[in-house]
Amino acid sequence: MRLPVTAHTSRPWRIHEIAPDFRVEDVWALPTPGGPDDLAHLVKQFSTGDGDYVDSRVGRALFAVRWKLGALLGWDESGTGVGDQEPGLRDRLPADLREGPRGPDFRKFTSVYRTHDEWAAEMSNRTVRGVLHLGWVPDGTGGHHAQMAVLVKPNGLFGAVYMAGIKLFRYVGVYPALLRQIGREWEATAAERRAGKSAA
Repeated sequence: MRLPVTAHTSRPWRIHEIAPDFRVEDVWALPTPGGPDDLAHLVKQFSTGDGDYVDSRVGRALFAVRWKLGALLGWDESGTGVGDQEPGLRDRLPADLREGPRGPDFRKFTSVYRTHDEWAAEMSNRTVRGVLHLGWVPDGTGGHHAQMAVLVKPNGLFGAVYMAGIKLFRYVGVYPALLRQIGREWEATAAERRAGKSAA
């Protein structure tokens, strides 16, 4: 379910102090019901899952076009990643986050920090710098679930036009497939999570 931007900005996440120059692009409630300590399981799922989180033909086609365009136009070439064009977000961290758990890198994302209820990872290319933020929130009925926010900082006018141009494709071909895949993988590992809690 898509949420209003205030669902992210109204919570006391540490990312607010670290990335105030990034715009909150999207906020989603993820289908990941769990207990108060389950964010670590979701972080593991994101970083080690065998899927590319695109389970539809439309989504896969969109990503294929994006990567081909990126290769043709140099959007993802060497020297455009995190820390290449400007310092990465880890350089902004206060001491407690810098010395705490960092979290895993995955795919094109570099992990920035992880706390008990929050994880942020960063990516960068010629079009945009982006942050994937996962927060673990109470659901109001005694349980918890994840809330995913996407923060962006377009690189100039071209980046802004690019982000506007792909907006409809994200909502139609990417996010629905992404949320379905996250929910399926979360449900598939429910027994593993229960077993871990029983052993503890």
